[in-house]
Amino acid sequence: MGGTVSNGASFAAVIVAAGSGTRFGRSKHDLLLGGIPLWQRGIDVLSEAGIGEVVVVGDVPGGVPGGPRRRDSVLNGLEAFDVQPDWVLIHDAARPLVTAGLVRAIIDVSLGGGVDGVVPALAVSDTIKRVSSDGRIVATVDRDDLVAVQTPQAFRFETLITAHHTFPGAVATDDATLVELVGGRVVVVEGERTNMKITYQGDLALAGSILESRRR
Repeated sequence: MGGTVSNGASFAAVIVAAGSGTRFGRSKHDLLLGGIPLWQRGIDVLSEAGIGEVVVVGDVPGGVPGGPRRRDSVLNGLEAFDVQPDWVLIHDAARPLVTAGLVRAIIDVSLGGGVDGVVPALAVSDTIKRVSSDGRIVATVDRDDLVAVQTPQAFRFETLITAHHTFPGAVATDDATLVELVGGRVVVVEGERTNMKITYQGDLALAGSILESRRR
């Protein structure tokens, strides 16, 4: 069973490392940061935060096969648990700089009661424009109530897996979208500016610089 916190609720995690890496130029499952695979960094941080069982989805040692969509890969991970935890954290391997402190903050809010999911997020600081297909700006979007979400995202296990099975055709770039569709209450906690996602080639070098600065 997943790691247990003070009130007896069990937590486990799924790390998604099965993406095709289209924008990066190749798959990212074997990328190294500071000599350590991105997915292994995810395991290490989750373990440091007290998560006892972690399933990795992707072409990695001991990994569960991925699916055609991210949401399919997540479902494969959810169904790989022999014993279902009370809560599950879904984390993208492509965010290797997440800290144990953020994971613990997410767990704390999850245990506060009255929520079905907890998502780290940052307020949008840039001006946001809506553009047409030909590149013309058509509107400036009010950013006051906009946030950019990160992972790991924590959910009640039963709520999340029910959402996956209830809306198999829904387009969902994160799991909070599915939980929202079944009426779940998802709240945000403050994310971390350094919890960046490795999306483009230059991102790996930037992550390396951040990692080096933490060692000084």
